[in-house]
Amino acid sequence: MKTLLTIGVCVRNGESTLRDAIESIVGQDFPREQLQVIFVDDGSEDSTPDIISQYIPLLGRQPKFFRTAWKGLGQARNLIVNNADGEYLLFVDADEILTSNYVKTQVEVMEKNPQVGITSGIFKTVPGNLILNLEVIPYIVNQRNYLKPKNFIWKTDKLIGTGGTTFRVKALKQVNGFDERIKGSSEDTDLVLRIKKAGWQIRPNMAELYELHGGLSKPKELWKKYFWYGYGSQKTFHKNREAFLLPRMTPIAGLLAGAFYSFQAYKFLYKKTVFLLPFHFGLKLTAWTLGFMKGQIQDSMIRVRASLR
Repeated sequence: MKTLLTIGVCVRNGESTLRDAIESIVGQDFPREQLQVIFVDDGSEDSTPDIISQYIPLLGRQPKFFRTAWKGLGQARNLIVNNADGEYLLFVDADEILTSNYVKTQVEVMEKNPQVGITSGIFKTVPGNLILNLEVIPYIVNQRNYLKPKNFIWKTDKLIGTGGTTFRVKALKQVNGFDERIKGSSEDTDLVLRIKKAGWQIRPNMAELYELHGGLSKPKELWKKYFWYGYGSQKTFHKNREAFLLPRMTPIAGLLAGAFYSFQAYKFLYKKTVFLLPFHFGLKLTAWTLGFMKGQIQDSMIRVRASLR
């Protein structure tokens, strides 16, 4: 029986969450003989490689395990693309937990819709983690409103990330995979844009997963995460201006977006904590803006030095 779907796990220092992620893969309601798992450990300095090795015997058909020396997500993910035996490739981050029918749903969507190049499920809230839930609630609102990756406020298509997302391998190879020159963040945004421009459709599905964002639970962690996103995103922005509309990434835009989302979120979840979304958005987009500015300044300085040589 041929391999239908490959699961790719790229991880670095993921010992705190990796076991739960792998357990959710092992527990999938999907024929093991049609499923392949590939791990890339990109320079971990903790027990991540040992954890992966412990689970390899439980992962069925032709699991593969590569170790690299911190070469970046783009290269790690391309390593999986180039070694995948499945027709479809699902990327699972070390801090994600799949519900038991997740893989089955991904395959069904792809098999029934040959024009779809990308599909992804919907996040679930996590009991007792306010910051994390405020982070995932806007994604839930978008998909429940439109059943597609569409921004509730701007009514524009919203590009999805790589974690928990399934790609048609044919589409990935058509656009030559991830751009390994993008070393910061947003290499996934760049990839999705290129696949979309190549004529493939993006269609979400209603299978559920937990996105733990590395155990995100404190405002300080949210700030650090989005500062890094902003800093890395400036390279993608220079390559493709469609990746980000900068006026929508400002702190004021964040406050307004959070206010709009809070009322919609309350209709779905009936939780008063959703009215903290304006502050959540304002904080993370302030961090993103400052990170982006730092990246821009450093990039400009590099160009100036190069021109003076």
